[in-house]
Amino acid sequence: MSNQINNYRNSFLKEVEANVEEGEWVKMCMQCGVCAGSCPLGKHWEHPPQEIFMMIRAGKREEVLTSDSMWMCTSCYNCIARCPRGLPITHIMHGLATYAKRLGLVPKKQPTQEFSQIFWDNLMKKGRVNELKLGLSMYFKDGFSQGIKNAMANQKLGQNMMKAKRMNAMEILGGHGVKNPGDLQKIIKKAQEIEDGNIQDFS
Repeated sequence: MSNQINNYRNSFLKEVEANVEEGEWVKMCMQCGVCAGSCPLGKHWEHPPQEIFMMIRAGKREEVLTSDSMWMCTSCYNCIARCPRGLPITHIMHGLATYAKRLGLVPKKQPTQEFSQIFWDNLMKKGRVNELKLGLSMYFKDGFSQGIKNAMANQKLGQNMMKAKRMNAMEILGGHGVKNPGDLQKIIKKAQEIEDGNIQDFS
């Protein structure tokens, strides 16, 4: 039984090392907790980074990959700047989130993931983000009536964006785009195919 547990633990750690950006650094964490203490959202984490790393080394695959902790990272880089061992914590957390998404294990109704998907869909249409449509998509993601409430609550923000020329007639009409958005989409699709083909299965 002991050997089976050890094999499972090693298997998940190897899976993370093989499939998650900077995953090989997980085993270097010394569990000091500086990352959690440095994070502006520290008190809101289900599992702070050092706990996620410990869970990976303990073989808790499902708990790690279905946690919403990776989606809490806002890329402030406080954790990286203060980590005594210089671990690329932000990269690992984003890498875990990306890997969980590729496996279809994203927590339901996760705000960061929802925004990421809306941003990506917006970007991929023309190769550049249409900020007006991005904002409207976020406002109305929970229905029309909630969208109106969100828009009214943020009308001052909209006015300031117009003053700063971040929203204009071009945005309303569709906005600027890259010269050949179809070519960009083909490149991204090919990159995704290559990345998916490089996933190493440890199940």
